[in-house]
Amino acid sequence: MNSENFSLSEKIVSPAYIRQGSQARRSHEQLIRHLLEQCKCPEEGWGESTIELFLNELAVMDSNNFLGNCGVGEREGRVASSLVARRHYRLIHGIGRSGDIAAIQPKAAGSSLLNKLTNSVVLDILKLAGVRSVASCFVVPMATGMSLTLCFLTLRHRRPKARYIIWPRIDQKSCFKSMITAGYEPVVVENVLEGDELRTDMEAVEHKIEELGADNILCVHSTTSCFAPRVPDRIEELAAVCAKYNIPHIVNNAYGVQSSKCMHLIQQGARVGRVDAFVQSLDKNFMVPVGGAIIAGFDESFIQEISKMYPGRASASPSLDVLITLLTVGASGYKKYLSERKEIYSFLAEELKTLASAHGERLLHTPHNPISLAMSLDGLQADSDKAVTQLGSMLFTRQVSGARVIPLGKEQTVSGHTFRGFMSHSESYPCPYLNVASAVGITREDVSLCMKRLDKCLKTLKKEAKNSSSESPSKHGAAAGE
Repeated sequence: MNSENFSLSEKIVSPAYIRQGSQARRSHEQLIRHLLEQCKCPEEGWGESTIELFLNELAVMDSNNFLGNCGVGEREGRVASSLVARRHYRLIHGIGRSGDIAAIQPKAAGSSLLNKLTNSVVLDILKLAGVRSVASCFVVPMATGMSLTLCFLTLRHRRPKARYIIWPRIDQKSCFKSMITAGYEPVVVENVLEGDELRTDMEAVEHKIEELGADNILCVHSTTSCFAPRVPDRIEELAAVCAKYNIPHIVNNAYGVQSSKCMHLIQQGARVGRVDAFVQSLDKNFMVPVGGAIIAGFDESFIQEISKMYPGRASASPSLDVLITLLTVGASGYKKYLSERKEIYSFLAEELKTLASAHGERLLHTPHNPISLAMSLDGLQADSDKAVTQLGSMLFTRQVSGARVIPLGKEQTVSGHTFRGFMSHSESYPCPYLNVASAVGITREDVSLCMKRLDKCLKTLKKEAKNSSSESPSKHGAAAGE
């Protein structure tokens, strides 16, 4: 209610009570005013009542919620289900216009304001997480793979002769398909084994650039967040090479926002060389439903160019989800999540190291990977060829999600390209292994329960292998006697 309505209310209810209610309302409005003034993530999170008040205020600014609105067009924000309307807080028009996802919608001032604020708040969080000099970003209602494709398609206009994308190998299908979908030929550069770690082969990257010719290369497509024993690419060195040959550099930072190390690599890459854009997932970094990503960069005009490449309007759901989440946790709450994730990474490493040792295995030494860990499965492989893959299915049926078991020698064809040793990021990694990760939102209870179930699965498989080997001689003896 406005001040006039509060004054009228004093004629109905005691003025003292109305003034108290007015002051309570004003405390909510002050938080909203501060957000609109600063366009940054509030330091302390808001309560649900403030967030819902704010969203309702935005919704009534959209034409589909105008009292007496008469819509005669083909897109008037009509929703048949009241449940759907409530799910979206009656913000139905989406974001952007037919020619630009970042444009203001005349019919939807509230949704447009939501879009602008979300992009600004997310930019603030990217700076807080470690990329201090990032200039611009926007939330796009597509997951990481398609968002990378959008970046490649934008570069097409700048480099019309280009046919290739140089890509240090990372065994994740959507990364590879993002380049194929954009119409380019990925040039896969195998990683080099340094100790247990798989690292960027810088010599091979530069050799490919010289072999193919810089003008024929759309960009270098590098990766920060990845599954151990693969570690983040040498972003600084790649950025320097891209600057040297004047080649764009797109970084897949899928779940790297939660890692200060990944964000530092991007910041340093932009400082010493060239990073044109970096892309990150909303769900992996901000604990929201799948379906959105952030495209960010250091040249505001290029990021705007990417946003204009998106055809048509877009769903506001990812923007709404991440804005609600960041307003709820606040900057201090998000920093706490990041700090806790890092602490649990150390706890997970110690627990996995202890468990591995108890089973005659070892924790692979991958100090350059700040999120993912890997444990060898040599003993399991020796027991049975099927035991390694069986471990993965056993963990899944015991409700351990996210653990990945990587056997030796698996082949996979993706969009016509055959990867040998698929999922291990290498044609011939020396051992099979199991992956786990300390990602944002993980708890110590998750780690403890995972270790308990993993231990039980390994013991069961070893027992089965022992029983199988003890039965084999009697069977062979019987067969020989016959």
